[in-house]
Amino acid sequence: MSVKAIDGDMAPRDMTTAPAGVAASPAMIAARLERLPLTSYQRTLFLIIATAWFFDSIDLGTLTFVLGSIRTEFGLSTAQAGLLSSMSFIGMFFGASLAGMAADRFGRAIVFQVSMIFWGLGSLACGLAPDVWTLAAARVLVGFGMGMEFPVAQSIVSEIIPAAKRGRYMALLEGFWPLGFIAAGLLSLVILPLWGWRGLFIVEAIPALYVLYIRRAVPESPRWLADHGQLAQADRITSEMEARVERASGRALPPVAAVPATTSRQEQRFSFAYLWAPQYARRTVMLWCLWFFALFGYYGLTTWLGALLQQAGFAVTKSISYTVLISLAGVPGFFFAAWLVEAWGRKGTCVLTLVGSAVFCYFYGTASSFTQLIACGLAMQFFLFGMWSVLYAYTPELYPTRARATGAGCASAIGRVGSLIGPYAVGVILPALGQTGVFSMGAGAFLIAALIVLLLGEETKGRTLGDISH
Repeated sequence: MSVKAIDGDMAPRDMTTAPAGVAASPAMIAARLERLPLTSYQRTLFLIIATAWFFDSIDLGTLTFVLGSIRTEFGLSTAQAGLLSSMSFIGMFFGASLAGMAADRFGRAIVFQVSMIFWGLGSLACGLAPDVWTLAAARVLVGFGMGMEFPVAQSIVSEIIPAAKRGRYMALLEGFWPLGFIAAGLLSLVILPLWGWRGLFIVEAIPALYVLYIRRAVPESPRWLADHGQLAQADRITSEMEARVERASGRALPPVAAVPATTSRQEQRFSFAYLWAPQYARRTVMLWCLWFFALFGYYGLTTWLGALLQQAGFAVTKSISYTVLISLAGVPGFFFAAWLVEAWGRKGTCVLTLVGSAVFCYFYGTASSFTQLIACGLAMQFFLFGMWSVLYAYTPELYPTRARATGAGCASAIGRVGSLIGPYAVGVILPALGQTGVFSMGAGAFLIAALIVLLLGEETKGRTLGDISH
């Protein structure tokens, strides 16, 4: 009776026995990890990464709640405020571009740790900024750290969670973004009246110290180590993970599937051009377009939510409270998406959340009463945060280990171009077309993204990373 081999970068194949001498080959490391049952050990690693993601999201979400106050203090026009809000995304573009390639070359863990130092220092600099130009530079630094963290965190989680649960946990990881956004709003309600927006940024720099814990708790990815020839270390870390999983589960581990004897070193070499190889070019085009239009629409609108409510006549505290209120719908939104990506699939869930975002984004912008505003805002945030969950579940699955962080990082970087343009576009469009024009623009961007996924996307539900990579 044959068994199916699993290779992180090779297509599944039938093997009757595992050849000698492959205990620490990239193929065997992948097979050993894939057969591990999901236990409290992997969930703990996930929560450690997700907590860092949560802190990061607080910092990014804060600008939504303080942009109105900053605009008032410095006397900024709508176009200038939009440009300031775009500064983070300039940094995120470079951070995501460089971090993906750095993580594929130097390792996941070290790049993830460095990213936290950058955004912590940037947040502190925001609080100490004496003028708007210094503040803009500090926001670039914050964005650089955030841009570094996102694709690397995706790669770490995708490489430690088995295929059967990977999509759900990748979606749940992004679910910490609405939690961070809500926490940013609650912190704003408490800290803004006491210490102003500067105090808020200084307080948000403190969680960067969490990196000291992450250095001890999160191991390097065994898949990455094996793929880079560090087989002894990969074997050691995998053995430690197996022992921890076995203790957590309380039962013996299932047998390891047989694997090929060797993996070509030439096959493991990587360059940026690999993203455009025949088997990956379609995926790259789809992901880059998806990230650009999705983030153009999302950040173009979300960065301005608080300021738009203030412009509509709501006080600062009221605008923050209402923004937090509608953001609460993001929590069931990401849980829904986390369930649906495994029950239905990544592609269908992605299209659904984008179309839902477009529909309720438009109706939010044309709301004629307070009740309609809140109802459409809740529905809009439900689908928007669901969309984020699918983006982060889907993207890293489409590339092999040697290119995963680079592929995710480049897609994220292209998205940051959309993030950069979106808030500035709102600042330009708002005086001419009003809020209806702004939200119509956002709805159009989401519909374009949905169409791209519908035409070019492929389904990855339930497939191993090795199978998807081919």
